[in-house]
Amino acid sequence: MEKCNLLIIGGGGREHALAWKLSQSPLAGKLFVAPGNPGSASVATNVDVDVANHQEVIDFVKNKEIDLVVVGPEQPLVDGLTDSLLDAGILVFGPDAYASQLEGSKAFAKSIMAEKDVPTANYAQFDLTDQDAILDYLANLPEETPIVLKADGLAGGKGVFVCQDKLEARTRLDEMRSGGLKDAASKLVIEEFLEGEEASVFALCDGEHFVTLTAAQDHKRIGENDTGLNTGGMGAYTPAPLVTDNIMDDVKSEIIAPVLETMREHGHPYVGVLYVGLMIKDGNARVVEFNCRFGDPECQVILPKLEEDLLEILLSSVNGELENRELQFTADHYCTVVMASGGYPESYEKGFEIKGLDQFSDDQLVFHSGTKHDEQKVLLTDGGRVLNIVGKGPTLEKAITNAYGSVEKISFENAYFRKDIGQKGLNS
Repeated sequence: MEKCNLLIIGGGGREHALAWKLSQSPLAGKLFVAPGNPGSASVATNVDVDVANHQEVIDFVKNKEIDLVVVGPEQPLVDGLTDSLLDAGILVFGPDAYASQLEGSKAFAKSIMAEKDVPTANYAQFDLTDQDAILDYLANLPEETPIVLKADGLAGGKGVFVCQDKLEARTRLDEMRSGGLKDAASKLVIEEFLEGEEASVFALCDGEHFVTLTAAQDHKRIGENDTGLNTGGMGAYTPAPLVTDNIMDDVKSEIIAPVLETMREHGHPYVGVLYVGLMIKDGNARVVEFNCRFGDPECQVILPKLEEDLLEILLSSVNGELENRELQFTADHYCTVVMASGGYPESYEKGFEIKGLDQFSDDQLVFHSGTKHDEQKVLLTDGGRVLNIVGKGPTLEKAITNAYGSVEKISFENAYFRKDIGQKGLNS
């Protein structure tokens, strides 16, 4: 088979992990990342392409004879980059804009699940400006039950608020109306609070068939013991013992398969990654959310565990060839700890020198998320989530120990990380 030239869209830890894994494929030819980061530059060529300008992306793809585009983040997918590429005759791994509403609109996702009775939380939706209707709805809810508020649109992982009572819910609503979420929350979904533990399952889909990767557990809150504000994710591990074989079978048959069937019925077969965020209690799983791309930081642990050629699997996905496919995984456990800028997910400073990465051996994994080089090639912090430090081991406990051992080697001013990543897996 001829070599396959690739373009990865995105510049975070997920895209570094994708570039790292795809670069190992014997099928891989030239590998580009737009815009990439200092980490992806070690395994690919970073390029300055405006991914919001679809024609610029198309021109680059044609000029460099790219065979497959892999879209990492959700925003380009929701904005229709896949549609533009397909219209130009370019193969792309990632759902079209309509299907990407599974992440881009909480209300849309709920309506799709309702068509096939996919297990999820009860909900109601409102225009954020319809204050009277929202307050009337809240007034009729039980007094002591937590209330979940979700911005309908994309909010970078920060548009969900679990409120302990109605007073807190009203406060959060005022914040959503006046703050940075007002666009994402122009429509509002209010859900029942689901008890249990969260986990994530990832399906690679060809429009009709799918294969699943190992289940992972993310840690979304900024503080230990899942306290504080939601973030884009502070760490993850795989496999997640919470997702038993029986639960995985139920997720495949009761969630993933019905959703793919519904998308086909709507005329938009789902091709790409379907991220299923679950709440699990007493052996039963319900959907918390869908994402239309690999999770970040879950991607940074599930790809190292995959024993197969990722590029070959992605090509099978875009060509509709996943039927009867099964994946193989290593026996190892993986844990990633996110090193973040102090103050994240709210205001934080950046531009601090990162030290210690020169102490790492080739078999120790570090994925860059929010970093940059200055003119003297000094590595600096350049985002809220800065680095993903991955530990590997024959047991989860050893993987956690190795991850935190690596974290200790790295320093930058105001560095922050959670100290309990993976502990829930040890307690399962």
